[in-house]
Amino acid sequence: MNVPLLDLKTQYARMQPEIMKVIEEICAQQSFILGAHVEHLEETLANFLGTKHTIGVASGSDALLLSLMELGIQPGDEVITVPFTFFASTGVISRLHARPVFVDVCADTFNFDPTQLADAITPRTKAILPVHLFGQCADMEAINEIAQAKGIPVIEDVCQAIGAVQNGTKAGAFGRTGCFSFFPSKNLGAFGDGGLISTNDSEITERLKLMRVHGSRSEYHHHLIGMNSRLDALQAAVLQVKFQYLADWTAMRQKNATRYRQLFHDSGLDEKVTLPVVGAGNTHVYNQFTIRTPRRDALNAHLTQKNIGNRIYYPVPLHLQECYETLGYHKGDFPAAEQAAQEVLSLPIYPELTDEQLVFVVQSIKDFFD
Repeated sequence: MNVPLLDLKTQYARMQPEIMKVIEEICAQQSFILGAHVEHLEETLANFLGTKHTIGVASGSDALLLSLMELGIQPGDEVITVPFTFFASTGVISRLHARPVFVDVCADTFNFDPTQLADAITPRTKAILPVHLFGQCADMEAINEIAQAKGIPVIEDVCQAIGAVQNGTKAGAFGRTGCFSFFPSKNLGAFGDGGLISTNDSEITERLKLMRVHGSRSEYHHHLIGMNSRLDALQAAVLQVKFQYLADWTAMRQKNATRYRQLFHDSGLDEKVTLPVVGAGNTHVYNQFTIRTPRRDALNAHLTQKNIGNRIYYPVPLHLQECYETLGYHKGDFPAAEQAAQEVLSLPIYPELTDEQLVFVVQSIKDFFD
């Protein structure tokens, strides 16, 4: 049996007529940049997230970068985030010649540890950037309490957690802005790159809409220094079609996670591996189903040999990356992130998985430990 990590072809087959229809409409219109399709998607997702505004941009990385630019992050400023995440979370800080300042992650959820936040704040701290990793929210109540007391804005990295909820509030509605990715492998993925910024502030929205088109309010008149980061109409139209299925896909991911837990328990494997821990008040949307074991590398090789898709997110924490040697961090500085990098392994969790495939994945893991 072959179990891919993600099967977008099966997903596409269900929607092919709808998607081809909107693509043909846009081709007939020959209107490809921003426009009505993008505005429709922005309105749809603002309503979904419970925010006043959303702004479509070219990628999740650009969503993060533009949020920092709009905030006015300058060289020498500090932005606090975590070392256990995808590189874009800190790469955007470095692009502005600001300094990433790390706090460790929680050992169970892999998310930003708010108990370490206060000690990381200095007079140079200009933003806090928590990451909602693998599909669930960081502890935003605790993070926001400290941030508000210090007067420091929060920018949420929601690139892996669209639809995640914490105590009734959706990810992307907690901070000054929320940043989303529509990379094809995301729970809501485009047919290429795409991104979105959410906010409740109308003035921020206006500035971001200018900044995504080189700071221009009217043609060849530039009011701000921005960049080219526009969401294509084709991507917006595809996302509008796919959004209709997002609730079902999320429910199916959650169902698959529940089935995994049952199978791991029935096989006695919940004593061999650590299953995903859902934080208090969280609704997890399972962009990834990430287990952990000290025998990760051997299990990774075993599953690959069995034609079972799996992936290590992430093998090297950011504070130990070569490009960040100048930050002065060392091995041992963030033990939870470093241990996670040695032990985590993500399994297939996409909505179209069959029960037969789920059983095969767990049986293959049991065979490995046996």
